[in-house]
Amino acid sequence: MRALPTGMRGWPTGLRTRLLVAFVLATSAGAALASWAGFVTARSALVGDAQGQAIDALRQRVTAVAPYVSCPPTQLTLDRLREVVGDNALITYGSMQSGAGDHLELIDPELRAATAERNHMVLQRVHTSEGVPKLALGMPILITEVNGAQRRSGVEVFSVVDLSETQARIDATGRSAIMTSALALPVAVLAALLAARGVLRPVRELRGAARRFADGDLSARVRPRGYDELAELARTVNEMAAELERSIARLRRSEAESRRFVADVSHELRTPLSALSAVVDVLEEDSEHLTADQRTSARLISEATRRLTGLVADLIEVSRFDATAERLHPERADIPTALHATLRARGWTDQVSIDAPESIAAEVDPRRLDVVVANLVGNALRHGAPPVVIAVRGTDSEVVITVTDHGPGLPGEDPNRVFDRFYKGDPARSRSQGSGLGLAIAREHTRLHGGDLTAENLPGAGARFTARFPRWAAQNPGGQQ
Repeated sequence: MRALPTGMRGWPTGLRTRLLVAFVLATSAGAALASWAGFVTARSALVGDAQGQAIDALRQRVTAVAPYVSCPPTQLTLDRLREVVGDNALITYGSMQSGAGDHLELIDPELRAATAERNHMVLQRVHTSEGVPKLALGMPILITEVNGAQRRSGVEVFSVVDLSETQARIDATGRSAIMTSALALPVAVLAALLAARGVLRPVRELRGAARRFADGDLSARVRPRGYDELAELARTVNEMAAELERSIARLRRSEAESRRFVADVSHELRTPLSALSAVVDVLEEDSEHLTADQRTSARLISEATRRLTGLVADLIEVSRFDATAERLHPERADIPTALHATLRARGWTDQVSIDAPESIAAEVDPRRLDVVVANLVGNALRHGAPPVVIAVRGTDSEVVITVTDHGPGLPGEDPNRVFDRFYKGDPARSRSQGSGLGLAIAREHTRLHGGDLTAENLPGAGARFTARFPRWAAQNPGGQQ
């Protein structure tokens, strides 16, 4: 399995999980942003309303008494004006002032300077030492001349307005925004589950169809829903599956026709080869009556006929495997005894040694075991080097037969390619004895038993073939009996 980058470890990798996480994050972020925007808007509105009310109240009071303010004013005038303005107010005229109420210290020099410079109201948001929000206001009193012009009277009015109630409403609005965002999370999860279910349904169908393809069901199709990208993907997959099914059908027909052709040709060759073999036998019997050139020709004809007869026999056997016409006929046999019989029948007892216990009983098809061992030993004698050793080991469940030689080993990086039909690792051996089917047939016989045949190169030199057979027929669920 491919390792994830370090930065991605712990990150959800499933498509469903990623969709859920992305949808929940996006929805939660949207809800949080909407709640924050609402909170900011509400806060601005509340502050604006509070400031507007304070400004209007102060302006109305000052406007009502401004015509009666004498210029220059007396201390009594300032005191009466302060009473009209209300609590938490400060009235100044030059060095004279009249003030009453709490937190007048919040009317700082900066606010006074701004009020002295402007002909309109000035406001400033401030906080007490305890953090209570206040609004400090300052406005000059203007005198209107007969001609309508206005001039400063020198009297300045300051007032401190409490914003605690407004701040409490802002805090309540913030808590409501947070609660709204929190309540949006389960709603987002539910919506994400529903959305992921709808989005992943065609993906699951595509996965199911892909699994059926992998299992060999080329008729699997996906039902497109709608006209979105997933539906287009489903239609493309269906088109691909249909084309693949047609291609596989053509290949199977072509393969079946090729196998039938090989089988037919092989069977048709048996009759003329039988006649030719009989003629060759006659020539060999009368070889002493032939000239030297005639004997050489007769020997070449005899060798070619035997090779052709062996090739036809191998082709017929391969065609029977392809047609699944082979049947296993297991018998209880002593494996070491059967191996000695195979070597004696071919005159190999002096060339091959057997490393086996005195007796290992197993249920095998004797003819097929003979074919397997003969092919392996014959291959070792032709292409390997002595010593050639057959080793037999048995367990409760299987019998393992290995054939080892000490030759140059098997060609190529994959030794098991020698089991491919007509495989010849060295092109120079293309005209040598053998059809290139012997090892393929040996593996088919082994697998018919429910075992297998493998090849490997030894670390030093040489090759080893290992044939595994189930020890008892009941342990061969795949064999045909």
